[in-house]
Amino acid sequence: MNVYALYSQKLTTAQKAVSIVKSGDWVDYGWAVTTPVALDKALSERITQLQDIKLRGGVLVQMPEVFKVDTEGKHASWHTWHASGIGRKLIDQGLGFYIPMRYSELPRHYRETAPKPNVVMLQVTPMDKHGYFNFGPSASHLAACIEQADIVIVEVNKNIPRCLGGFGADVHITQVDMVVEGENPALVEIPSAQISPEDEAVAKLIVEEIGDGACLQLGIGGMPNAVGSFIAKSDLKDLGVHTEVYVDAFVEMTLAGKVSGKYKQLNKGRQTYSFAMGSKRLYDFLDNNPECMSAPVDYTNDIRTISALDNFVSINNAVDVDLFGQVNSESSGTRHISGAGGQLDFVLGAYLAKNGKSFICCSSTMKAKDGTLKSRILPTLHTGSIVTATRANVHYLVTEYGKVNLKGLSTWEKCEAIISIAHPDFREELIQKAQEMKIWRASNKIR
Repeated sequence: MNVYALYSQKLTTAQKAVSIVKSGDWVDYGWAVTTPVALDKALSERITQLQDIKLRGGVLVQMPEVFKVDTEGKHASWHTWHASGIGRKLIDQGLGFYIPMRYSELPRHYRETAPKPNVVMLQVTPMDKHGYFNFGPSASHLAACIEQADIVIVEVNKNIPRCLGGFGADVHITQVDMVVEGENPALVEIPSAQISPEDEAVAKLIVEEIGDGACLQLGIGGMPNAVGSFIAKSDLKDLGVHTEVYVDAFVEMTLAGKVSGKYKQLNKGRQTYSFAMGSKRLYDFLDNNPECMSAPVDYTNDIRTISALDNFVSINNAVDVDLFGQVNSESSGTRHISGAGGQLDFVLGAYLAKNGKSFICCSSTMKAKDGTLKSRILPTLHTGSIVTATRANVHYLVTEYGKVNLKGLSTWEKCEAIISIAHPDFREELIQKAQEMKIWRASNKIR
């Protein structure tokens, strides 16, 4: 088999490739920074000729061209596994919907119960001499998605880093129906979130809990970035990385000599992740780097995988928390924000790991649109808010006012601990509400 001959036979234009899309199709759009560009533009040119096109993907970093044409959703809708700011906008406009699911379950869902992808289109690296296209920084669930698809169209982009893995990180030319050579746009860079004084305070409290040889998972946002920065400047050494999303903080730690992975029980010496997004420095660091291991999400986020890694430390953000210890990381009331992602998997897996710890972080307050200060610690979650991590699962909760271990506490002990790290301006009000809910018992901890 001559893979180059196959490539030539399957090479076509974006316009010809999208001509196979028909009304009613489920069209998978890849994932995150490797969502198609040329194919999306070509589909937008004929979207008004089609009806009920269900586009599916997640973590959009650019508004799809389809929705710049179909602004009212008369022809297409967006179905997302996890929403970014762009996904939120589509949902707010009635053009999209979130599919609630733990991120780790995606590959199985595609193989067993998801509506079959009629067409998959995604950006990939150029084909190698063995006939493989690499998924770049987006292994995620794409291998399972392609297995189930009727038609697979790859859009080649020379600027996508080749992210090494070992399994689930590539697709062979024999599995591809059409090849499109795109315009090779640079991958969208995701700037690191600004680090606030509150983020720094939280980061200091968490870094105190991390020892040499620990294995780290970081979420997205200012607080995880702050943790990475503090670690890079710390005396810690021989850290391991096993995470859902690979972010710039890991590059900073690695270049500072803090990461070796020598004590990892799985994938020793390698930094394991499911997808990545960040700066050009991050993409360049991942390119053909054997230290880094791109793998499917049902491996990286599997509780059994996480729990096999000793001294695991999981760090994730929350939108708000209530006095029962329920964590909402997905919505603001009924308004959708992000998704379940891998938070619960890492909360559970880290606690199961030998000497493992999981941290849920949030600033104690936020500023409303009118400038007033609002507490992120609430008596009960707002109506419609989603419980991402249940009160029975949360380990450490951290704000700029302290950290508390909530495991094994009774309702009143848990309530008291949570109020102790709330903003001082809101503590008396929270105590009053706790008394009304009969979960308050004054002790010498709170005055």
